[in-house]
Amino acid sequence: MTQLLSAEALDQLFIRARSHNAWLDQSVPDALLSHLYDTLKQGPTSNNCCPARFVFVRSDAGKQQLLPALKGHNGEKMLRAPVTVIVAFDSEFYRYLPELFPAYDAGAPYRDNPQAAYVAALRNGSLQGAYLMLAARALGLDCGPMSGFDNALVDATFFADGRWKSNFLCSLGYGDHTALRPVGPRLTFAQACRLA
Repeated sequence: MTQLLSAEALDQLFIRARSHNAWLDQSVPDALLSHLYDTLKQGPTSNNCCPARFVFVRSDAGKQQLLPALKGHNGEKMLRAPVTVIVAFDSEFYRYLPELFPAYDAGAPYRDNPQAAYVAALRNGSLQGAYLMLAARALGLDCGPMSGFDNALVDATFFADGRWKSNFLCSLGYGDHTALRPVGPRLTFAQACRLA
């Protein structure tokens, strides 16, 4: 498990991978979405808390429910994508910790501290959202993450009980590579990193 990945694998996951806005007319099977979750769920979270929750919006009815919350061109991008995932987190994730992390009472710091629970859920749920994108790329899918939407409206529409909270959206499918824009620049090591 400690081998260096091939250049081709690194290209697929990072170097040549792109965020897509246009999609081929090719569906994503339910079995692949299940495989995607089974892959991403293995990524590490603190005390194995696993707070992320995923809503795979793929039906016309589901897309119409999501559409009013999207801003600008994101609505059009979502409608054309085979699947758009609402990457959310469970604000009461700690309820599962006795099952997920039985070594000790890892839920104690969160049960009576909603702010601490929120910070842990958002941080670890964001990690799991990143695992979603990497797992999708590893399984041959393209990704189109989005943050231009009304979180409160998504939550009211999809999570009426208030326990789950939306974090970001990510469209999945088979991207139309002919519609990609030029690659944007990135910061250099010297600009973004320090050695201490």
